[in-house]
Amino acid sequence: MSSPTVSDTCTAALVARFLKARGVDRVFGLCGGHIMPIWMRLDAEGIRIIDVRDERAAVYMAHAHAELTGGLGVALVTAGPGVTNAMTGIANAHVAKAPVLVLSGTPPRAQENRGALQDMVHTDFVRPLTRYARTVREPDLALQELDEAVARALGHAGEPGPVYLDFPVDTLRAEVSRAVQLPELMAPRPKRSLLPDPAAIDEAVELLWSARRPLFISGRGARAAGAPLQRLLGRLNALYLDTGESRGLVPEDHPSVVAAMRGSVMSEADVVVTVGRRLDFQLAYGSPAVFGGARFVRIADCAAELRDNRRGAAEIYASPAAALEAILERGADRAPATDIEWARSTRAKHQARADKLVTSMAQAAPGRDGLMHPNRLLAALREALPRDAILVADGGDFLSFARVGLPATSYLDPGSLGCIGIGTPFGVAASLACPDRTVVVATGDGAFGFNAMEIDTAARHKAPVLIVVANNGSWAIEVRDQQETHGKVVGTRLQFADHAAMARAFGLHAERVERAEDLPGAIQRALAVVRAGRPALLDVLVTPEAVSSDAKSGLAWVPDLQALGAWDEAEHKWRQS
Repeated sequence: MSSPTVSDTCTAALVARFLKARGVDRVFGLCGGHIMPIWMRLDAEGIRIIDVRDERAAVYMAHAHAELTGGLGVALVTAGPGVTNAMTGIANAHVAKAPVLVLSGTPPRAQENRGALQDMVHTDFVRPLTRYARTVREPDLALQELDEAVARALGHAGEPGPVYLDFPVDTLRAEVSRAVQLPELMAPRPKRSLLPDPAAIDEAVELLWSARRPLFISGRGARAAGAPLQRLLGRLNALYLDTGESRGLVPEDHPSVVAAMRGSVMSEADVVVTVGRRLDFQLAYGSPAVFGGARFVRIADCAAELRDNRRGAAEIYASPAAALEAILERGADRAPATDIEWARSTRAKHQARADKLVTSMAQAAPGRDGLMHPNRLLAALREALPRDAILVADGGDFLSFARVGLPATSYLDPGSLGCIGIGTPFGVAASLACPDRTVVVATGDGAFGFNAMEIDTAARHKAPVLIVVANNGSWAIEVRDQQETHGKVVGTRLQFADHAAMARAFGLHAERVERAEDLPGAIQRALAVVRAGRPALLDVLVTPEAVSSDAKSGLAWVPDLQALGAWDEAEHKWRQS
């Protein structure tokens, strides 16, 4: 007996029409019997399917698509191991608050709880990682469940993040009553601005206009607030830091940017403004041991970014753009008290360090093994990449070099979950979403190995991405920690595998580069291929002897109270005072 066909009036067809109505033009997934009805109806509706080699990569790609387009990312994964494979991607989207809709299927209702193939209660697994998780058994409820799930994903009146729906296969094949297909459930709904409380704005203005050393730190929630943020920085002559979540929001040549002075400026500021940013491990949890006596202004439209770890002297629950505009308006006639010399001096020190870094990168000495320093690779990429390139940085040790050494106006990395392996999937999705921009993945070899098979996806879908693998044959940050702390290296060496040979086997343009002087030509050849609409990979041998800032900071050995060794020591002293 052949498998049953699905009609254009069934639940699966409704799912596809709903996604199309909501502006979804591509779905990332891996096919299977439990989702076949949706899969085929997506194709019938003209929605492009980017078929991947592992479900985790499908969710990563949906995540990157959402981040770069500002819309909804959709992943379609089959039942059982399809869902469990996807869970790492769901967890990463959960921590990053990325609006991703994950769809799956389950066995027919008549076979539930009888030992059917891949009969698992997926919702029990994914509920802690999602904003909404439901099994839809009734065809006539499918549309309202989809509408609710997407609203939750996009953060309409709540925290954005991944959502999950699955459907029994017989539900997907069943007819849906036309009466319940209400137009208002199909129509996209824009996220409305959340306006600030005037009293909270007044509190913030009093703090900011009396501050001598104001510091702004932005995060995920500030991405739509770049223009008013830059105006407010200029108005106050305040200083600015970003930790990667909103990199590129404020240009690196803006006079407020002092990224190279992160440690000192955090301790010197007297008022710290977080704009859509948690005070997590990357910001010392806002501890007075690091931030001294600074008072905080917290601005966010998400509770998790408003009052975690440190309460604000002023807390503004509002859309960040609306809050910043209101602060500018309320303070328009006042003169700020900012110590201009402090701001200028800190910026000058930042610029000196940044310039020194660029020079030292190009001159970085090779290791005793004769292999180039990773900074030589990054220096060559800096020279070759256009200013508007989209950068995806991935890895453990190598990420520490890349996030400092490579500028970017659009930037993605593993995020605060530390979910290495996102590089190739993020890069594939980015290059398909933004084909008019150069997309580069700069990844360590360990991280590359997690999803290396997705170069096959890049080749089949002609994703114009350049993947640059810094190949040091090790999990370098762990190797150094083992050597220095334990005096012995155990299970952290890799081989200097020929990733270029693998890439060529899948149809990519690929080169293995062993000498720094060969890098410029190899990069230009690879970029030419990418500009012609095809993926490319460079496998660059670098020395495992290079010591990254993360390796020096103590991040690998996980201190007790803070993420970094210096902060941990300060925290211990502060708690004992």
